Amino acid sequence: MHIANRNIQMTMNASTSIIDIANDEDATAASLLDNEPSSFASDNKKSILFFWAEWHAPSNSGGPFDTVITTLAKQDDSVQFYRVLAEEAPKLSRKHNVTTVPTLLFLNTDGTIVDRIDGGEDVASVTQFYSKLRNVTSSSSSSQSTSQKQSQQDEAQTTTSSEQTLNQRLQSLTSSSPIMIFLKGTPNAPRCGFSRQAIELLTSSNVSFGYFDIFSDDEVRQGLKSYSAWPTYPQLYVKGELVGGLDIMKELMEEEGGLVAQLELEEFVIRNSTDVTAIPAGTESQSAEKEEESKKEDQSSSLNERLQQLITRHRIMLFMKGIPSAPRCGFSRQIVELLDSHNASYDAFNILEDEDVRQGLKTYSDWPTYPQLYVEGDLVGGLDIVK
Repeated sequence: MHIANRNIQMTMNASTSIIDIANDEDATAASLLDNEPSSFASDNKKSILFFWAEWHAPSNSGGPFDTVITTLAKQDDSVQFYRVLAEEAPKLSRKHNVTTVPTLLFLNTDGTIVDRIDGGEDVASVTQFYSKLRNVTSSSSSSQSTSQKQSQQDEAQTTTSSEQTLNQRLQSLTSSSPIMIFLKGTPNAPRCGFSRQAIELLTSSNVSFGYFDIFSDDEVRQGLKSYSAWPTYPQLYVKGELVGGLDIMKELMEEEGGLVAQLELEEFVIRNSTDVTAIPAGTESQSAEKEEESKKEDQSSSLNERLQQLITRHRIMLFMKGIPSAPRCGFSRQIVELLDSHNASYDAFNILEDEDVRQGLKTYSDWPTYPQLYVEGDLVGGLDIVK
């Protein structure tokens, strides 16, 4: 790459063939913004453009995507690697329709796109597409125009397909729990003041809810804004329908009955121990005993039905002491940390607030301790199993 006479100086790692593109000026200096695809052919090299962001840990320095790219660049100098700071190079990002990080473009010598990766966590596909790129025959000049048009058509089709897939995923996420909040961070560790206040409102309402950390997936973070036509976070959904953000939650909280009454969330309130019908003093007749036995059977059947509903309320359901933002024992705290570390979307039930559930679930699941984790209605086990 001939850049010695450029005014803009780019950073190139001496031990690898990676060129860091910190802004659009660097991209211009590297001829990455040239309209003619032949600009890529000056060194007769294939190339890989790796778009990343400082806030996205997997693509940042030391993250899995960055590690793979760095390793591949050290092994092969026949492919030129560019590491592009996506948000600081908007022109280059728009040119290649980059809307999420990480995005990786695998380019032939004429600049046509052989493969691309848009978001996700599939690091293995980077190596697979890299191997495919190395084996692709360099395009001849006579086929450049046709290849470029085909690539653009393929990109348009890929974009449409990706949008449809994302909308399906967003619909699934927003309805994955009856009460679902999308926030910055987790209930245990909110990463902005608005998210912290929203969690406090839900917690003070004593309702069980699921959540999604938008920092864990930029595709969801950006896509949900369009999907819901709501540009900010946090966002609260009830039964798959958008309620709004923090301001709406505050307004509803000030109305009679608060969030629970205004959003009709009574069935999701973590209730105290169920009232137990007292046995009238002196009624020791056989008919009274039979009636009491019948009541117990009815109560047991009713409790089992309730437990079945609870364990299937969310795809991943945690029964714990306390709530995710305030665990009441070390075991519950550890399992919350494990789930949060994997960015898992889950719902939780505080067994300390309902003695019937606390005791009944032990018999129902044949598991004597807490926490208990269920996936799709089936018991996984406790903390030791999850570890």
